[in-house]
Amino acid sequence: MMDRRFALLLASAALAVVLGFFSLTPEQSLQAVIHGGYWAMLLLCLLFAWSLRQVGREIWAERGGWKDRPWWPGFLVAGCGLVLIVHESYGFKILMDEIMLLGTSMSMHFEKTALVPMRGHDIQGAFQLLAGQIDKRPLLQPFLVSALHDLTGYRPENVFVLNTGLTFLLLALAYVTGFRIAGRGAGATAVLLLTSLPLLAQNATGGGFEQLNLVLILSTLLLGMRYLSRRDGNALEAFGLSGILLANTRYESVLFLLPVGLIVLCVWWLERRPQVTPLVAMMPLLLLPYALHNKVFSVRSSSWEMASQPGFDRPFALSYLPDNIAHDLNFFFSTTGEHSNSLVLSVLGFLALPFFVLWTLKTLRGLKDAPPARAALALFNLGFAAHALLLLCYFWGRFDDPVIRRLSLPFNLILVIAIITVAGEMNWRGQAWRVLAVITGIGLFSHSLPAMARHDYSLDYYVGREMEWRREFIAAHPERDYLVIDSNSIIWITHLVSATPVKQALDHKANIVFNLRNRIFSAIYVFQRFSVAPDTGRITVQADDDLGQDYQLETVWERRFTPLTVSRISRVVSVREGPTAAPVRTGAPLDKLTPAEREKVRQEYLEQFIKRLP
Repeated sequence: MMDRRFALLLASAALAVVLGFFSLTPEQSLQAVIHGGYWAMLLLCLLFAWSLRQVGREIWAERGGWKDRPWWPGFLVAGCGLVLIVHESYGFKILMDEIMLLGTSMSMHFEKTALVPMRGHDIQGAFQLLAGQIDKRPLLQPFLVSALHDLTGYRPENVFVLNTGLTFLLLALAYVTGFRIAGRGAGATAVLLLTSLPLLAQNATGGGFEQLNLVLILSTLLLGMRYLSRRDGNALEAFGLSGILLANTRYESVLFLLPVGLIVLCVWWLERRPQVTPLVAMMPLLLLPYALHNKVFSVRSSSWEMASQPGFDRPFALSYLPDNIAHDLNFFFSTTGEHSNSLVLSVLGFLALPFFVLWTLKTLRGLKDAPPARAALALFNLGFAAHALLLLCYFWGRFDDPVIRRLSLPFNLILVIAIITVAGEMNWRGQAWRVLAVITGIGLFSHSLPAMARHDYSLDYYVGREMEWRREFIAAHPERDYLVIDSNSIIWITHLVSATPVKQALDHKANIVFNLRNRIFSAIYVFQRFSVAPDTGRITVQADDDLGQDYQLETVWERRFTPLTVSRISRVVSVREGPTAAPVRTGAPLDKLTPAEREKVRQEYLEQFIKRLP
């Protein structure tokens, strides 16, 4: 029977490779994801929930329920979770990532398709999604948000509900991880160290998938520890499904399938036989959604976002290492509070890291005799190492960039694990946890909490504040019977406001004329961003937002989020009929400058701006 199941595993793996990489064209693959992605995620989540139920029942029976269990870890997790949440306001922190994920969840809820809506309209009281495209981001987080929509009704804020719950779950898993590594003191220290990280607070109240990614990293690690300890089918199924879900959370998280596979092979080697259940035999096919979805990068080369950072021609290269390391160290050891880092976590973590690497190598050499928790962690560290190396070779792998800081979260997590592992090995006459708690508390109150209070790391990313400004406009116009023309139309659509992109308004001007003449909408608004000439103060509409001379606009709302940009919402007063006059691309004042030159101009202007304040 076992030989038959192992043969079935090999056959399903071969079939998965053929289907995922050879038999379907990229277009066919993406169509399969669009129409089958929701159901694939539903199947994965149901299987994982079932396997966790089996494991949970075993743990409950082993430990006799809650009897003789201390309550203080629960209060610690609850208190630290509240600290992370109350210091940040809920909102969409990263423009495209978070709003694209929300858009996908919207289509999954309304249409059961994995598409980001690009056009949407209120048609006689019913909001209709009219056009969309598949996003490059994996589908697990949008599916979970869509499940909240299914259960409670569609609300953009459901993503905040999910991330709030995940934050408390993350801290609870951090405690359990520390406990498995070095006892209750290590668990408490892990929770305190994570709480000292302002970046975690920023993501806890945002709309991204970072919290889910961290939760599944720790979940997979803990289930790997259990599998090495129990070596049974239930533990293997939960462990494998957790790894598959992790691969469907963030693109690079598929690298953690490396330690998942190594842990499974390690157990099979120790047991002298492969252990395969019917569900395990089919697991390679459960990775098909990731393989098929990944073809979006070959269909749309723009998915790599190379244009966002001029001067790069490859997404990954070893030559990017030196510059990325310099920027990353600037993030970890910044003392200004501008980078949402935790100084105490960085200092302790980098002190512990060399010893942690040596501990890992030593454990791997004696893997056969190592305790299960130690062996699983040592193998899992190979995944952390591969993940870190990939980001260091990424063309946009600079953690001190406001958009990229969130990518440092798994590295911050491994710093926490390194600290508690090394401290557990040394344990300084049993005083390690008291000493670390005091040091972490000092770092929390002297650096992290002031940084959270100032919010410098959020304010310098003006695109996020600009997005919140759009939400203020929506709140001030609750009737939502108007149309908005905006290059980022998804923001409005996900809030059930009729919207269309600027290009659509240019290419189909007659449709705007028809809607304006027949008063189909109470008003038609346009969002535009303007660049400010630092020498003259003259403002020029940015190319992506330029509607040309055919559109006569009247300013309604205007706000200046940076010294060199002005954001404006205008009402369309009239539209000239006849052939469309293409916008004259004169170029914004800073368009021809390199990013470094543009930043120099911005800094010089800001200095003068501050000096001339009344």
